[in-house]
Amino acid sequence: MSGHDKELSIAEDAKKMLRLAAEENIETVWDRLHAQEPQCGYCSLGLSCRNCAMGPCRIDPFGEGPQKGVCGADADVIVARNLARAIAAGASAHSDHGRDILEALYHVGRGDTEVYRISDEDKLKTIAGEYGIETENKDVQTIARELAWEMMEDFGTRKEELTFLKRVPAPRRELWKKVGVTPRGIDRESVETLHRTHMGVDNDYVNILLHGLRTSLSDGWGGSMVATEVSDILFGTPKPVASKANLGVLKPDMVNIALHGHNPILSDVIVRAAKDPDLQKLAEEQGAKGINLVGLCCTGNELQMRLGIPMAGNHLMQELAIMTGALEAMLVDYQCIMPAVVEVAKCFHTRIISTFDKAKFTGATHIPFDPARGLEIGKEIVRIGVENYANRIHERVMIPGTPTEMMAGFSVEAIVGALGGSPAPLVDAIKAGKIRGAAGVVGCNNPKIKHDYGHVTLTRSLIENDVLVVVTGCSAVANGKAGLMVPEAADLAGSGLREICKALGIPPVLHLGSCVDNTRILVLAAALANFLGTDIDRLPLAGAAPEWYSEKAVSIGAYVVASGIYTVLGVQPPIFGSPNVVKLLAGGLDDVIGASFAVEPDPEKAAVLIRRHIEKKRAGLGLPSVDPESIPLP
Repeated sequence: MSGHDKELSIAEDAKKMLRLAAEENIETVWDRLHAQEPQCGYCSLGLSCRNCAMGPCRIDPFGEGPQKGVCGADADVIVARNLARAIAAGASAHSDHGRDILEALYHVGRGDTEVYRISDEDKLKTIAGEYGIETENKDVQTIARELAWEMMEDFGTRKEELTFLKRVPAPRRELWKKVGVTPRGIDRESVETLHRTHMGVDNDYVNILLHGLRTSLSDGWGGSMVATEVSDILFGTPKPVASKANLGVLKPDMVNIALHGHNPILSDVIVRAAKDPDLQKLAEEQGAKGINLVGLCCTGNELQMRLGIPMAGNHLMQELAIMTGALEAMLVDYQCIMPAVVEVAKCFHTRIISTFDKAKFTGATHIPFDPARGLEIGKEIVRIGVENYANRIHERVMIPGTPTEMMAGFSVEAIVGALGGSPAPLVDAIKAGKIRGAAGVVGCNNPKIKHDYGHVTLTRSLIENDVLVVVTGCSAVANGKAGLMVPEAADLAGSGLREICKALGIPPVLHLGSCVDNTRILVLAAALANFLGTDIDRLPLAGAAPEWYSEKAVSIGAYVVASGIYTVLGVQPPIFGSPNVVKLLAGGLDDVIGASFAVEPDPEKAAVLIRRHIEKKRAGLGLPSVDPESIPLP
């Protein structure tokens, strides 16, 4: 069991819980990874295929065994098909999330629910304008209904291209058209990926991967962007807000309920339900001082961005949160929820409550969520948590440490607002070299990488060298726990970035939201490119996913690169069984779409790769720069 806590995480709260896991023989994600080792070499290289019943097949990477599958597919085709299918799965997950949010907006527009309302009328009208909807002399409900209907059309195949592509700089749109990767419909591209990768359809690895990029773009500029924008319309566009993070946000004398997953539709009503006077009174009758809500993963990020709800942890903390013995209920929706939480909860009093029919967990209490009855269901769930407080074994409670202060809520609107309503001050700071460039450090946790080490080490190195960092998802939680997301953290930045942050009163690391909110990075990059009258690939920007694990991250990385932003991965993707695929993704794409991938597991070396890239882009724009090769690898 987990005994080497110092080797598994850099977070003090995680280390303490891992020691408890070892003492009590509780299995964690790290134990299960160890039990799987050595993992399948064919799968790790992307050389296994089970797309049809003639297989499963594999290619011998050493050339001594089979070099073609039963159908005749070689390493290039098999690796490309596997990668494309991963992109389609990730894009589908994000886009289905977007569809769920969109359906809630449609119900609001139809008047089918009184649970939700339009929180940002200005944004509703702005987005409606982008969709060509007239808003003059129309009530908010009508606009919401018409916008939701038009957005639903983006999921099908009727349109030649997605509506939000109007935000993309003209040169990039022309490039996509020339290359043939313009996304036409959100669902269409994922369906076509599955069709293309069926045996006997697309057997050209370049063609397969180009459509993979198109599929990812249907996520980044489609499904995920819909999820972000509609969430802002319904729940409010984030503004800077103070919050806290780590397991210390759990309260020993309160009913603790963790909100885990990715969909804010449910968590929004849970926040309201927890304020119900009757439930608050019930909590007191149970001996608690009140009800304390905390976030895990991206559902938590959604609430933190808008309401300042504290974050208990990111992906690899979900089992450890239960092990505190202080959690009455863990409410889950979908995505990134380990089935193992049900097993860990059996060792404690925690109730696991699943809520979406597409995401059931054997052994959990299932309460199907219906937006029309959202508040009623929310109160039912909170009541379960409150009544479970009586079952807490107080002698087993161990809440490690005290919470770390952090700041969240940096939507694009909030960033531009802080700059005085225009990106001009940011552009001026970049031109002057006070900010060398910007990098998005995003993505999941992966037990193959020391927990939070990749995110925090990379971020520290970048801000020390005047690179502004924006973060989402698990990376945001990691950097928040590390103390890098408060204005005082500007003291850790280089002199130029420090000056800008202190003048604006902001951290050097900006929390942009959940995984789907990576689209905020796209919108901001496009706004900068449009302001300068150029394409995104010419800007001193970069992306990084130091600890990624999910298919969603594969889609995100692909759409970031396809949008023109160089991206460094910290975990090796399963493509190295095909040197041709590696060559295309790690360099050949530069000639096709102006950006490419790199793989570097050492975050300090990854920081150097990003800095070298930023300096090349600065030189290309005629800005003061240094010789990229003069930046040494550690």
